[in-house]
Amino acid sequence: MLVGLTACAQTAQGVAKDTKDNTSAVRGGIETVDVKRALIADKTIDSGAIDVDTYQDKKVVVLRGSVPTEAQKQKAAMIAKDHAKSYTIDNQLAVVPK
Repeated sequence: MLVGLTACAQTAQGVAKDTKDNTSAVRGGIETVDVKRALIADKTIDSGAIDVDTYQDKKVVVLRGSVPTEAQKQKAAMIAKDHAKSYTIDNQLAVVPK
């Protein structure tokens, strides 16, 4: 009987951990979608070559890809910061003039 209780306790802990991990992944995904949607909505940024990745466990949003001007790179970072308020923004966008 003791073995059964121990196994149930371990299973419950596993389920709780999996639930927490899945919740974090969903929250990170929501931040990614919010930032990407805001970048697309801003018509002053050429967002077609911007990738947004969110790392919930580290509370970091990473912008990768390219934009044609330094001003667009800075604006993209500001938009990301506005839409992922509790996250650090890692702006890795390259400026590649057209």
